[in-house]
Amino acid sequence: MKNNTDKSFGTFMLLWAGDFISAIGSGLTSFGLGVYIFQQTGRVSLTALVTLLAFLPSLLLGPIAGVLADRYDRRLLMVLGDGLSAVGLLFILVSLMHGEARLWQICAGVAISSVFASLLEPAYKATITDLLKPEQYSKASGLVQIAGSAKYLISPILAGYLLTISDIRLLLFLDICTFFVTAASTLVVKKGLQSKEMEKDLSFSAGLKDGFEALAGKKGLLTLALMGALITFCLGIIQTLASPMVLSFSDSATLGTLMTVITMGMLVSSAVLGGITIKKGYAGILSLSLFGAGIFMVLFGLRENVVFIGAAGFLFFAMLPFANASLDYLIRTNIENRLQGRAWGLIGLISQLGYAAAYAVSGLLADYVFTPLLLDGGALSENAGKILGTGPGRGIGLFIILAGMMLCLTSGVLYSMKSIRNLEGGDVS
Repeated sequence: MKNNTDKSFGTFMLLWAGDFISAIGSGLTSFGLGVYIFQQTGRVSLTALVTLLAFLPSLLLGPIAGVLADRYDRRLLMVLGDGLSAVGLLFILVSLMHGEARLWQICAGVAISSVFASLLEPAYKATITDLLKPEQYSKASGLVQIAGSAKYLISPILAGYLLTISDIRLLLFLDICTFFVTAASTLVVKKGLQSKEMEKDLSFSAGLKDGFEALAGKKGLLTLALMGALITFCLGIIQTLASPMVLSFSDSATLGTLMTVITMGMLVSSAVLGGITIKKGYAGILSLSLFGAGIFMVLFGLRENVVFIGAAGFLFFAMLPFANASLDYLIRTNIENRLQGRAWGLIGLISQLGYAAAYAVSGLLADYVFTPLLLDGGALSENAGKILGTGPGRGIGLFIILAGMMLCLTSGVLYSMKSIRNLEGGDVS
């Protein structure tokens, strides 16, 4: 039995290695295109537009991709999604080979890439369930999060160096080349597993309905999916507002170092998760990690001090993998394997909506609500100034603090819900 378990985890590690390399390649493209567009236009709004186009198609198409993951062979879908997403990058590369790429060409390329990349996540998450035993899920979740963090830790450093000796074309070329590595690892995994038969009688509407019923049919599951949206909302607030808050009293070089230190918190705790096996207590770990994340988020916005912000940010991100692993386990062990693809597609849509909401409102609220509150000279600004300090970035700090307090409150409410605790130990095959 142990040999079979070790073999299945070894197969997962092969699949994970391909995902790790793919994440680095995607990070190279993301960093390179951001630099290229800003250098060509000097407008942050256009850079944000490209980021949005790279994000929304995968988000909106996730539920459909989930249905496909339950209708067709999941490993084949991963290969097709990764390979066809390279077509969009190839379009941008060809445009650059003929001179400077126009904005519409870059937008079209990243949108095409995102459409096909939407096939990847539901199929990948469902394949993990195919491969592993429930007791291996927490370890796998930690490793998956390490792969995801590679685009923020490894790719920016590597891309920054490569741009000193070449240009954006080299980064796109390397990203396209990662397809062959990831495809090879996926096909090897596919060869070692029985191919999934297509559910011929499953329509898209029925598939989406089944996926929603899988979430809503058991108390607590939909609540957990919505919690994912809250986590990504808080993460999106820090991603959007951390830079302007730090730049309000420091410089870009300090910001770059600080962001690397902060992101390492997620890498360290993901590595810890990858080396241990959690057998029970997932509901408690979820609530405790979310409460800790809320506390450190409050501290993050409290002071205009680089060391203080770095420590708080590091610890905030260190909490997230434990929360994500707990969510992942509680959901995965309460959904039938045959419904995993369509369920994860819907979960991805629900949870990632937090990012979209944060990107849409955090800047506006910081500029037009919280900053004026601290600068109008009234009693609120005077009292808050004694605690938070004064300056152009203190309104941003106040917003982050309030979001952290909301996260702390929600963590307590979650743990008090019997439906969440009852998901512990759920084993649906």
